[in-house]
Amino acid sequence: MKLELVATCLFGLEKLLGEEIDALGLHRLDTMDGRVTFLGEEIDVARANLSLRCAEHVFIKLGTFPTTSFDELYEGTRALPFEEWIGRLDAFPVKGHAIKSRLYSVPDCQSIVKKAIVDRLSAHYGVKWFSETEIKYQIEFFIFKDMATLMIDTSGVPLHKRGYRPAAGPAPLRETLAAALALTSRPREDTLFWDPMCGSGTIAIEAALILSNRAPGLGRSFAAEAFPTIPSVLWKEAREEATDEIRAGSQYEVYASDIDEDILDTVYENALRAGVEEHLNIFSADVRRIQKPDARRGTVVCNPPYGERLMTPAEAEQLYRDMGHAFEELSPWQIYIITSHPQFERCYGRRADKIKKLYNGMIPCNLYQYFKPRNK
Repeated sequence: MKLELVATCLFGLEKLLGEEIDALGLHRLDTMDGRVTFLGEEIDVARANLSLRCAEHVFIKLGTFPTTSFDELYEGTRALPFEEWIGRLDAFPVKGHAIKSRLYSVPDCQSIVKKAIVDRLSAHYGVKWFSETEIKYQIEFFIFKDMATLMIDTSGVPLHKRGYRPAAGPAPLRETLAAALALTSRPREDTLFWDPMCGSGTIAIEAALILSNRAPGLGRSFAAEAFPTIPSVLWKEAREEATDEIRAGSQYEVYASDIDEDILDTVYENALRAGVEEHLNIFSADVRRIQKPDARRGTVVCNPPYGERLMTPAEAEQLYRDMGHAFEELSPWQIYIITSHPQFERCYGRRADKIKKLYNGMIPCNLYQYFKPRNK
């Protein structure tokens, strides 16, 4: 059965997410801020949830229709085939968003969508009351410029929660954003990857997952594994496919260092749960005194304090100045630094070769990319 699927992501990650979908051999239909729509089949629900590093959720799209009134929202929703997915005893909570539309009250839209689904299922099953005690189908509506899209969430717990990081540092980076940073730096087996302010190790672990081609979702479960419409044999097949694609015997190496020695046990435990601990060199070091370990090529990717949750703005600015001096000694290594500080380049002492706008949660940030030798 052909399905329209929607993968959502943090703003700024759409291009990377689209490339991941392409790599799965799936056909993209549309891309907009924070989401990519593509075609797939039942097994691709499993493959996408297991393999997409930059996605937050994977949804099954049931339909899209114009809506400028509650009547249109009701009728458009009621016309969709919810009974193909939702059984008589199943739960179907509703949530969603309304942006740049005449319908802007999310609670009112929730009530209308819920009533329309109840009426549709009531007519199909011949009952007026639903216990909602069995499988949970999270319904999500997205109303944008007076067009409503109704979807079923197949992921459940957001995909950035891989399962390897039950505990994190005081200013954790989402795993999906960490993966995007690593992907942007194009990690390679013959190049040392180093996060010298690793915190709980998320960027280093995501880089190791990429270098070993280990699917990020192998260590967790997903809401759609309970859907009878997607047989368990397809999930088993998708997991076996992902496991077979892990690069065994890879010789890459990732450094994860931090000035806080107390966090390093957490880094190791997270790497162990992620299955990449043998490739991580975890140690205590001050980023301001960073030194090349040898003559090999290297890439630094890091998420220093922004002067918001950690450090004062003045302390963060001094750290950036110190980093600028210290990282000169790493030339011609490539450097990737994400921060929300508006004066980063001035403090660091060098204009970036490229800047990419990203969001760390709700914080707008820039990824400053240095990949040309300084004297050019």
